[in-house]
Amino acid sequence: QVQLVESGGGLVQPGGSLRLSCAASGSISSFNILNWYRQAPGKQREYVASITSDGTINYVDSVKGRFTISRDNAKNTVYLQLNSLKPEDTAVYYCNARKFVYATPHSRWDNYWGQGTQVTVSS
Repeated sequence: QVQLVESGGGLVQPGGSLRLSCAASGSISSFNILNWYRQAPGKQREYVASITSDGTINYVDSVKGRFTISRDNAKNTVYLQLNSLKPEDTAVYYCNARKFVYATPHSRWDNYWGQGTQVTVSS
């Protein structure tokens, strides 16, 4: 069982920056895709960014140009750099890792979540 532990959240003023980290208990190179999601109070959890095992990166439109996802396989850690933060970025940020498992009779996707880290953007 893989465990994911997020860190790096906190209180920051609008326009500020934070770097979130997600440390895995096992090798992240075994995962097909690593994602960041966020959930604001009273809202559904939403996708933020992803990076695949071949390095393909995607972002939700609202964070493009401000957030950067990256991975360090040697440290088994995925990062999310948050720049030019806005109050609407306030949320709990979650790390997610997915692995496709070939199995008989049915292959499956294994899905892992961290516990989340709070990001609050306020003056």
